[in-house]
Amino acid sequence: MNFPHYRQLLFFVFCLVTLIQVFYYLFFFVRLAFYKTKAKTTSKTHPVSVIICARDEAANLAKNLPGALLQQYKTTHEVIVVDDNSFDDSKYLLEALQKEFKHLQVVQLKQEAKLIPGKKFPLSIGIKTAKYEIVLLTDADCVPASEFWIDKMQETYDDNTEIVLGYGAHHKRKGFLNKLIRWETFHTAIQYFSYALAGKPYMGVGRNLSYKKAIFFRHKGFSAHNNIPSGDDDLFINMAATKTNTRINIDPGTFTLSEPAKTWREWTKQKRRHYSTGKFYKPLHKFLLGLYSFSHFLFYPLLAACIIFYCWQWALIVFGVRFIVQAVVYYLSMKKLKEKDLYPLFLLFDIWMFFYYIIFAFSLARKPRPGWK
Repeated sequence: MNFPHYRQLLFFVFCLVTLIQVFYYLFFFVRLAFYKTKAKTTSKTHPVSVIICARDEAANLAKNLPGALLQQYKTTHEVIVVDDNSFDDSKYLLEALQKEFKHLQVVQLKQEAKLIPGKKFPLSIGIKTAKYEIVLLTDADCVPASEFWIDKMQETYDDNTEIVLGYGAHHKRKGFLNKLIRWETFHTAIQYFSYALAGKPYMGVGRNLSYKKAIFFRHKGFSAHNNIPSGDDDLFINMAATKTNTRINIDPGTFTLSEPAKTWREWTKQKRRHYSTGKFYKPLHKFLLGLYSFSHFLFYPLLAACIIFYCWQWALIVFGVRFIVQAVVYYLSMKKLKEKDLYPLFLLFDIWMFFYYIIFAFSLARKPRPGWK
């Protein structure tokens, strides 16, 4: 039996990897690029409970909490802050704010839930305390991008919707690290938004996430993964979201903004904590995400190998096909998520992903750390 020459085999593998990549762009990611919100014939407002969990976040609460408290929302709503065993001045700050804002509710936790590490216990308490069926979650280090955040997020709900995924963006600051962090946030968002639009929702981000209390209690809260410190957002959505009960909202008025990490060490620590939950996703999601990441990881080494050992003209033609598809999808998606300033650098960031996968690959096998701070 005659096997193909190794150079031809190399080019064949490169073409296969490129085809897989193009498939993801044209089947999944294009859905976000061309997404248009369907116009509603009727509009209904719902009472909403905003829930924020905080531990030693006095500075962030002073800076960001007014953004949630000063929302323009004509229907009944409340803002619940769960103060999880803070040792700073959070208690006194919240007491002062309560005197000014009557819709601010504070839950003071004085004891650790030793068998439930991370944020899940305080968040569960916050959801149980909530008066209203729709809960809207964010973090203490986040601020709504507009005063209509509550209004626009709850507007997404209809009779079939139980989960709404929002975009948790980062403030735009000077420096390359800021752009790199925002690129990674965008790259993650284009995946979970597009998968949701394709009927395969697999995660949301706790910086901007909403769901109904009924679905939380129906799935017994976080009990299925209470032993895992992180995953209060992505693991719950991975378990509870379906094709019919999940919608997205990418109206810029629904975004939340947070300060990105200021050092490489801080950022890598955050990402390792996040990726330690990926191994608990449903098998289909792990397969789809893994195939995309693996083909993405192989793409540039195979491109370089084909340029050197096969035919650089054919290698660049194959690269060009993916590049054109990628350029269109990224431009339209970045425009929707207000990240257009990243577009001139997207090829550099795409190449960087090869090193990104190497850096964070071991996080998938690591045991999650017990803290949520």
